[in-house]
Amino acid sequence: MSLVKIKRALLSVSDKTGIVPFAKALQALNIQLISTGGTASLLKKEGVSVTEVAEITGFPEIMEGRVKTLHPKIHGGILARRDIDADVMAEQGIDSIDLVVVNLYPFSATIAQPGCTLADAIENIDIGGPAMIRASAKNHAWVSIIVDPNDYTALLSTLERNQGQVDQSFRDKLALKAFSHTAAYDATIARYLGQHYTPAEFPKVLCLNFEQKQTLRYGENPHQQASFYVDPSYTGPGLAHAIQHQGIELSYNNIADSDAALACVAQFKEPACVIVKHANPCGVALGISLLDAYQKAYAGDPTSAFGGIIAFNRPVDAETVKVILGQQFVEVLLAPSFAEEALAIAKNKPNIRFISTQDLTNLTMGWQYKQTYGGLLVQTEDKEPITLTDCRVVTNRIPTEQEKQDAWFVWQVCHFVKSNAIVFGREGQTFGIGAGQMSRVMSTRIARWQTEQMGFSLPGSAMASDAFFPFRDSIDTAAEAGIRCIIQPGGSKRDAEVIAAANEHDIAMLFTGIRHFKH
Repeated sequence: MSLVKIKRALLSVSDKTGIVPFAKALQALNIQLISTGGTASLLKKEGVSVTEVAEITGFPEIMEGRVKTLHPKIHGGILARRDIDADVMAEQGIDSIDLVVVNLYPFSATIAQPGCTLADAIENIDIGGPAMIRASAKNHAWVSIIVDPNDYTALLSTLERNQGQVDQSFRDKLALKAFSHTAAYDATIARYLGQHYTPAEFPKVLCLNFEQKQTLRYGENPHQQASFYVDPSYTGPGLAHAIQHQGIELSYNNIADSDAALACVAQFKEPACVIVKHANPCGVALGISLLDAYQKAYAGDPTSAFGGIIAFNRPVDAETVKVILGQQFVEVLLAPSFAEEALAIAKNKPNIRFISTQDLTNLTMGWQYKQTYGGLLVQTEDKEPITLTDCRVVTNRIPTEQEKQDAWFVWQVCHFVKSNAIVFGREGQTFGIGAGQMSRVMSTRIARWQTEQMGFSLPGSAMASDAFFPFRDSIDTAAEAGIRCIIQPGGSKRDAEVIAAANEHDIAMLFTGIRHFKH
């Protein structure tokens, strides 16, 4: 294990959290400190002895601090290979720098501020900082690089344990973290500029920046390893910044199902409840209250609701929590927030996760990603681009206003059901959901069977299909069940045959003109 003595350190930080006590601790270890600009001023004010970079380079900071560390005496001190470059260092009067502590201009924080201009963003693109970080990380055989104030304590412990020296394994980890830091920084800049200069285009080179939030117990299956990463630029509602009030950590499947539940429930303006099982809604309902919505959603499929994920679009009260916990086993409860009384009741079932997500009004994903072997599919989010008034009646019978509302409700649910997707329902409640079948008529049969098993009266209900009907068989099945209004995209070469079937059964049919495949 190679140990390197820290004799000289350069401190230049934008985030000054903990820098003063850290610098004092380094000074107590007889480490010479070099610093720049605001960092140097702060340390001097706090009684820390530092040498300013300008004293070493013989060149003042210029251009309002844009140029200060880009000098051979700084980068030579960082990049020098102690066993190879000693003669060059002596000839040029370059002293080694063994520790570099740098964090960068707050680009992410700047662009997150309301009213941030392009000029503001560009001024917060750090140049000297990344150069020093990369130089230090490249030469980690000799240099320790710290980019995160959370690593100050670990470094000091290492120095104390090794008599002022840092071991190679610790330097290796710091270097990896440093390169990840600058890569994420550059990716954020590239993404921001891409959105500014070419907002309607996908980038030729896709730079992604996600930070690890937690290591998961396992993936979809116990033999798979998994981790949850979050987009540091995302500040909206959802699981990335959610507050978990109780229960064990979410699993891979919990997170995936919770995300699906939130996406579905967030689209409704009325009090709504969505119960998800294995990525599909199994019960969705609107109500005059959250409790009413939950009872209707649960009634849609009590069997599948067992062990499911329940999401609400309103703050949840104590009465609703009491009923849920007394009625079924649930893995996760999600809502913008929970009343204190509700959380007090929840303590009686400590294994159930209660998660606050913030107001779901602005829930958005931006781009969606799906990995392939050797590639990545990227698409924009499948947001609903139409309203009910955009739908076109294509049958002889015009649907009643209630039938239109019922059709629109099941259409909104169908959007979040795996293809081929069929949804039956009425008056803000799903009755039967056929999901993920290879033929559309099979999904229709499953939805009908489920409705009958639950004891719902289907006559007068609405049916939604996420894509067009290739044949009339689904229409005939729906008619036998008593469906009175069907909503679907249209666009099949057999549309005329399908419309004719609806007319034969006196069913009203609406075309949306768009589909919502979900694979």
